Amino acid sequence: MILDVFCELQRAGERSHGFERQLYLDTIEQAKLADAAGFGCWWAVEHHGYPGFSYSSAPEMMLTAIAQHTERIRLGHSGVLGPHAINHPMRIAERAAFLDNLSNGRLELGIARSVPNEWETFGSDPEQTRAEVTETLRMLPRMWADGSFEYQSESLTIPPREIVPKPLQQPHPPLWVTAASPEGFEGAGRLGVGALATVMLQPVDQLGVLFEHYRRGRAESDPAGALVNDQRAVFAFFHCAETRQQAIESRAAEATLWFMNAQPEVFGVPRHLWVETIRERTELWGNMEERVEPGEAHSAGDLDDPHPIVRLMNRQWAGQPLDPVEAYEALEPVDSVIIGDAELCLRKLARYAEAGVDRLMCVLQMGALDQAMITRTIRDAGELVIPKLR
Repeated sequence: MILDVFCELQRAGERSHGFERQLYLDTIEQAKLADAAGFGCWWAVEHHGYPGFSYSSAPEMMLTAIAQHTERIRLGHSGVLGPHAINHPMRIAERAAFLDNLSNGRLELGIARSVPNEWETFGSDPEQTRAEVTETLRMLPRMWADGSFEYQSESLTIPPREIVPKPLQQPHPPLWVTAASPEGFEGAGRLGVGALATVMLQPVDQLGVLFEHYRRGRAESDPAGALVNDQRAVFAFFHCAETRQQAIESRAAEATLWFMNAQPEVFGVPRHLWVETIRERTELWGNMEERVEPGEAHSAGDLDDPHPIVRLMNRQWAGQPLDPVEAYEALEPVDSVIIGDAELCLRKLARYAEAGVDRLMCVLQMGALDQAMITRTIRDAGELVIPKLR
């Protein structure tokens, strides 16, 4: 299993002039260290209108900058927002090929449906977003082939055009699609593209359900391109330290809780439904029926909730200070929260490898973690964890 980095370009806190510039410079420094430490791929996301949670509105530009400061680490876009009103397929093909050339053929290209609030921002039809993602994935390899390209469907017309540049990788960069539901995994398998699993806090053994849907899709595969990508990558929180005490003192557990508390705003899901997922009473893909608008108030909930993680999230949401030991111990049993010394990290990583995960996308930059803590964990992972994975 390969250890990757998943980056939201995230930093909690008040913004001042130059805040974003410093975040971007710090991220380039992190990517340089991850390259040297042996991480496999640096995955960037695309979000619009969620300050604090994600300053990654132009990920292909960030990845191009990282490409100029690194040599080996692959550059993943997880993913380009695929609804046509947000990103026209031809623009996706052009920008991806441009990045592939400037990175000397290191691009991994994922496509995502986005979230309801972003569909509303750009005027996308929610009922068409899944079909548009599929349509784009099928078009891209044809756009990158030699010769003129043209396309006609009910929703899109592209007259005959020579699309340039062409990717450096042949026949084309590996293709991926973000997926969180059984339907999404089955669709990824059917297309012959990799699945970027955006599930959160799901026990490792529950991944088997999603992977079975992926295999079912592969059995009926009608590949999107010439290069079939049969990989499954999964999202996890990650902070490696030399000792358990250092992991606690890093306050990475609190940063993880901050990330989880910020998610309902991004997905437009009422917070009370979101925490039900954390209680494992509903699957992540089963809590999207009710929506809230950006900026709409979310209740903190019961500050003495019997569930230890929900209780800490509620207290953090209410502005109460958290005890770092209590936060660490509440999250320690969770498979997808890999925070601890190298022994604990390797033990949890082994479970993912046994479940059939090919790549683990590690969130290192989260919440209010400062630059020193993030660079330290990259170095520790490079010295204490990645060599043993090999």
